[in-house]
Amino acid sequence: MRTRQISALFAGAVVVLAASAGIAKEPIDVMIDRAKVMRISAPAETIIIGNPSIVDATVYDRQTIVLTGKMVGSTNMIILDAKGQPIADEMVAVQRARGNLVSIQKGPTLRQTFACTPDCAPSLEHGDDPDFFTKSSTQVNQRNSFSSGSGAQ
Repeated sequence: MRTRQISALFAGAVVVLAASAGIAKEPIDVMIDRAKVMRISAPAETIIIGNPSIVDATVYDRQTIVLTGKMVGSTNMIILDAKGQPIADEMVAVQRARGNLVSIQKGPTLRQTFACTPDCAPSLEHGDDPDFFTKSSTQVNQRNSFSSGSGAQ
């Protein structure tokens, strides 16, 4: 009987130690430029993103969060309730979109990335040649301004 009590106490101690040691669980995977819905168990009041240049979090409703990947990398996200108590403390890993991307390497540092679905067009990726990136992003911004009605007529 005493051995069982000690075993049960020891097993409980292992669980407590594992939780306090912060044993890593799998991160939430999000692809760059894509949204992912995350549902939480209680209403959220505050969302804290460790590095907001990697992922953005938007509250859809108080128990639904939409994560949008902005840049390849990983960061943490903490969600607090109205009393400041943590609802979630998660790692978020943003990955490059898989498939249909082609990178062209021109010399040691001049990379250009294209999305081919099936025709190829520039795809702005962190680490691309700065001139290629700037010219492509300028064109994308100009095109977007036409569709929003703020561009030149």
